[in-house]
Amino acid sequence: MTQEEMANRLGVTAPAVNKWENGNSLPDIMLLAPIARLLDITLDTLLSYQEELTLEEINNFTYELDDKLKNGTYENGFQWAKDKLQQYPNSEMLTFRMIQRLDAQRAVKDIPDSADYDNYICDCYVRILDSKDEELRNIAADLLFNLYVRKEQYNKAKKYLTYFSKENPERKRKQALIYSKTNRINEAYKAYEELLFTGYGMINLIFHSIYMLAMQDENMKKAHSLVDKQKELAKIFEMGGYYEASCVLELAVAEKDCNTAAEAMKRMLESSGSIGSFCDSALYEHMIFSGIGEDFSAELKNNLLKNFRDEETYAFLKDDKRWQELVK
Repeated sequence: MTQEEMANRLGVTAPAVNKWENGNSLPDIMLLAPIARLLDITLDTLLSYQEELTLEEINNFTYELDDKLKNGTYENGFQWAKDKLQQYPNSEMLTFRMIQRLDAQRAVKDIPDSADYDNYICDCYVRILDSKDEELRNIAADLLFNLYVRKEQYNKAKKYLTYFSKENPERKRKQALIYSKTNRINEAYKAYEELLFTGYGMINLIFHSIYMLAMQDENMKKAHSLVDKQKELAKIFEMGGYYEASCVLELAVAEKDCNTAAEAMKRMLESSGSIGSFCDSALYEHMIFSGIGEDFSAELKNNLLKNFRDEETYAFLKDDKRWQELVK
């Protein structure tokens, strides 16, 4: 259909249709339905409407913004991104991708922190905080936190900690950062030390879980490597001799290694009285531990002896004099 034919059918001039096709003007809103009928398409198709952008389309827009920021001015790239986001105001992922790029580029190119840029970027992040996608919410909160820390507006940064669950270590780490930036040094030390202490427990548990998989897979080389790492981990985190020895015993029993098993048992019994030695470590000096009393240590030692006397588990040690001496 020529421009003249379309113009005649719609009752407009051919130059008007030419301007539509070249993007120089837009049809009157009352002509949209007749145009759609004439072309045998829906209004959604005519207006290129779609409810959601595909991931491929979001990636293409992001790549185009990257190219504009790299080869053009920040101002032009910013305005182009803003126009795109006005066209697709419901696309949280497109908003996140573009605003993240614009925010990062400000730091890379040392763009003046104008109120227009700052307010628009912050408003977009705040909108993403209402997303149904928890990951997007957390990333937006993280970026807002870092933005206000850079601006040394620590009270504003602090309010975004509530978007992280209390069980999330990132919340405590960010809180410790605010403590350090606001000269609450002892509280910062304490928060970081608590992260270290709980981190040891989690990392040690993960190592042991992987060790169990290696044993199930009969991969003894990997099992030995993991036990060695658990032992070093206890040293690095200054947990004390009991924790360094206890991780060794299980593998020694599995392999019926008399020397290693007897040595591990001996060290565990000897260090049972100081199982809480980490309480005195300089690594955790700002933490407050409830003391481990003598009664607990004595009970632990008795339980260890009772366990070590299990002849079924430790039958391979029955002729070993060190084991016989230990379990008397």
